[in-house]
Amino acid sequence: MRILISNASSDPIYIQILTQIRQSILSGELAAGETLPSIRQLAKDLQVSVITTKRVYEELEKEKLIDSVVGKGSFVSGANQDFIREQRLKRMEEKMLDILRESKELGMSAQEVIKHFTLLVEEEHT
Repeated sequence: MRILISNASSDPIYIQILTQIRQSILSGELAAGETLPSIRQLAKDLQVSVITTKRVYEELEKEKLIDSVVGKGSFVSGANQDFIREQRLKRMEEKMLDILRESKELGMSAQEVIKHFTLLVEEEHT
């Protein structure tokens, strides 16, 4: 697992870490049962506070993406694929809402947004 922290980002460090680990789990890069670095080790590796990495792991546990076992560490949850798919759909819908808000600010109609999206899909398949 590779995590990059950008000092230029407007996102707090814990959000940057959380987002990247979440994405690694949802994309399948980190498989169910895979061991994550300890809170202390991750903090050391990223040169951040232990409090920061603890907060990240707590949030991932709330999202049921990881399980932590006292004395054994933290592991990618064995959550079923339906749950992971549902989480990914939820994130996709949030991104789509962002696009709708942005297109509204630009004065675009729904048809214009759909047309633009269709062009992107066609470009992606060529």
